[in-house]
Amino acid sequence: MAKSAIIVGAGPVGLMLAGELRLGGADVVVYDKLPAPSGESRGLGFTSRTAEVLDQRGLLDRLGDVRWGKQGHYGGVRIDFSLLDESHFGVMGLAQSVTEDMLGRWVAELGVQVRRGYELTALTETEDGVVLGFEGPDGPAEAAGAYVVGCDGGKSTVRALAGIDFPGQEATRGMYLADVVGAHVRMRPIGERVEGGGMVLSVALEPGVDRIVVHEPGIRPHHGEGELEFSELADAWQRMTGEDVHGASASWMCALTNATGLAAQYRKGRVLLAGDAAHDHAPLGAQGVSVGLQDAVNLGWKLAAVLGDRAPESLLDTYHAERRPVGEQLMRDVHSMSLLYLSGEEMEPLRAVVRELVALPEAARRLAGRVSGLHIKYDVGPGEHPWLGLRLAPHRAVERADGARTKVAELLHAARGVLIVTDADDGPARLAARWADRVDVVAGAWADQDADRRDAPRAVLVRPDGHIAWAAPAGGDLQAALTRWFGPPTAA
Repeated sequence: MAKSAIIVGAGPVGLMLAGELRLGGADVVVYDKLPAPSGESRGLGFTSRTAEVLDQRGLLDRLGDVRWGKQGHYGGVRIDFSLLDESHFGVMGLAQSVTEDMLGRWVAELGVQVRRGYELTALTETEDGVVLGFEGPDGPAEAAGAYVVGCDGGKSTVRALAGIDFPGQEATRGMYLADVVGAHVRMRPIGERVEGGGMVLSVALEPGVDRIVVHEPGIRPHHGEGELEFSELADAWQRMTGEDVHGASASWMCALTNATGLAAQYRKGRVLLAGDAAHDHAPLGAQGVSVGLQDAVNLGWKLAAVLGDRAPESLLDTYHAERRPVGEQLMRDVHSMSLLYLSGEEMEPLRAVVRELVALPEAARRLAGRVSGLHIKYDVGPGEHPWLGLRLAPHRAVERADGARTKVAELLHAARGVLIVTDADDGPARLAARWADRVDVVAGAWADQDADRRDAPRAVLVRPDGHIAWAAPAGGDLQAALTRWFGPPTAA
């Protein structure tokens, strides 16, 4: 069986994972049932941590001049992000189709094959791999690989064929999304509550085109077999806002529900799940695509290392161990924010309490971090350094002996491990040289504000996903960390 990976689903998550695998030297093929990208965009932008993840691969600049959010909230309760010690603002108003197109061009440059028009019909796990059956443009087709990753959405066929449970909550309400041409409605970028438990949102996508979202009490969880009529959406918008958009038109629209699901296993043998296939919920603050892209960056380097025989298969177990708790937290936050935002006036006392709490810096930091993704901390092993397991902020910079400054994001472009050493002790660098084919060593000093921080480590080992696996002082054993995350050394 060839040491290759098969990805089912060519949305943003599947494409991001394909690029990560290629950067790690793995062979990968992507299959998608659609003959071409749909161009649809349920998500508009992404969170702060996801912006960092793209920046770590040099991809954020490929999106051009993006718009950064100017307001933060948790379930409609505003949080003053400007008072926090680092930016939690995400990218807003960016159609998911734009991100998907950028990622598609990136993986094409890396030589990834994306085969479209192939609908998955069968999945068989063998002793050393998987065999997939498809109904393709020319009839039945078959593909074999060492692993398959389902990035095929909330109704994942990979998940169903693998027999992975997907517990969650049934739909209790519906909602409408549409890209409306010629409506000229005012901006409501984080949404506005409407008395009685409703909410409306509007964001300008481009001149003359607005994304509008309608959460109206009484919208059926399932729209029925027919397609959504624009008149239904316009009627609901007028009831909720008093604004008449019947003279406009929709370039795209859909009816959704608030049903949720979370995969019981992110890995089952040689089958893995990422994105909506692993965690599905109603569109809310671009959380779905954001968490999905972070899934891909967590999994990609690990799977590439296993495929390349640089690390044991057990490394893949850390994907479930690290990312499923993030999915669990995502589900709790989705339910919490929905209750705060979409309940009636009976929830106002609780909203008042949350408003009081977010005025406290620690509470604001905690909730902001859950929305932005900056709070995520993995269990990477023994150690007491406060940075251990957190992401190393990509905007931090290292100043080398020649005076040149390099951002952490730039050090991670190649999706390799990085050991940063900022003192005269060359022991860590000499040890890491045994992993020179997987880990880069950078010597220098922390630049700007980091140089004066008492908790700034003297040396730090950063995984390809940007999270800190070891730090000095008191950050654990470096050799153990190198072996755990990068496999056995290749040099004496």
